[in-house]
Amino acid sequence: MKFSARKFFKRAILSTAFAAAALGFYSYEVEPNTLSTTTYDLPSAKWNKDMPPLHVAVAADFHVGCPSVDLKRLGEIVAEINALKPDIIVLPGDFVTMMKGEDRVIGGSYVEPGPIAEVLKGLKAPLGVYAALGNHDMMNEPDPMKKALESVGIRVVDNDAVEIRSGSFHFWIAGLADETTSRPDWKKTASKITNDAPVIVIMHDPGPFLDKIDRPVVFIAAHTHGGQVVVPFFEKYLENPYSRAPMKYLYGHISEEGREMVVTRGIGTSIVPLRFGAKPEIVDLKIGPSKDSKPQTIVAQPAKPPGPA
Repeated sequence: MKFSARKFFKRAILSTAFAAAALGFYSYEVEPNTLSTTTYDLPSAKWNKDMPPLHVAVAADFHVGCPSVDLKRLGEIVAEINALKPDIIVLPGDFVTMMKGEDRVIGGSYVEPGPIAEVLKGLKAPLGVYAALGNHDMMNEPDPMKKALESVGIRVVDNDAVEIRSGSFHFWIAGLADETTSRPDWKKTASKITNDAPVIVIMHDPGPFLDKIDRPVVFIAAHTHGGQVVVPFFEKYLENPYSRAPMKYLYGHISEEGREMVVTRGIGTSIVPLRFGAKPEIVDLKIGPSKDSKPQTIVAQPAKPPGPA
């Protein structure tokens, strides 16, 4: 059979075009519209021995207004979070996808903070719902988003801390402001923590984990989208120039020198409306005592300074 270079290259071009079209369809229509639940069990010596495990639902990077997340879809996500029946819900930022009047987000549209908060009002957890603002929220003037969330009972804890006492639970939810658009201030946050109860920190950007703050049981972060478009063998190019967080903080459970962090892939998309190899997710996190945990002995005390302890 005679070899035809022309036919070979024609078939190669057609096959490549078909593969590219299929990949584009999957990355735009399929993966961004999925939603998985990722479960982590975190036994910690910093969680008191006589306190029950805490069930935390984490959802972030909604980017409402991106092609895959409108208000209707946000309502469906709220229902999926509630179905987990968590004790507490934390939302580490990026509720909006773009600033008012901006057009740099492909296929995106600006959605006001008020309607977003009204949908998130449907979140239900006996210990409450807490949030940190993300870089997209801050670029779009943070006060409207913060006011909208707090008007529906969602507490924003940027550089702040809230003590939670309910039944057998006694711990703190603390927050750090977004690093790329604001100034995370652990010293200010720590000054609000007035006893030795366990501390959970929520923040948008995982960068502050580099500061080796030892007090918290776990840091919960977002921002990275898990890379959003992850092409095999090109992962090294996923470094975010707007974050000091290294590649190893891109996604998942990170454990360093006795410090723990969970980084979620988030839900929506930013800039380009594509996801590949980084499926949208809700995180189902269970925090409980380890074999090294000690009994609860809450003593009021001055807050410890930031840094290693």
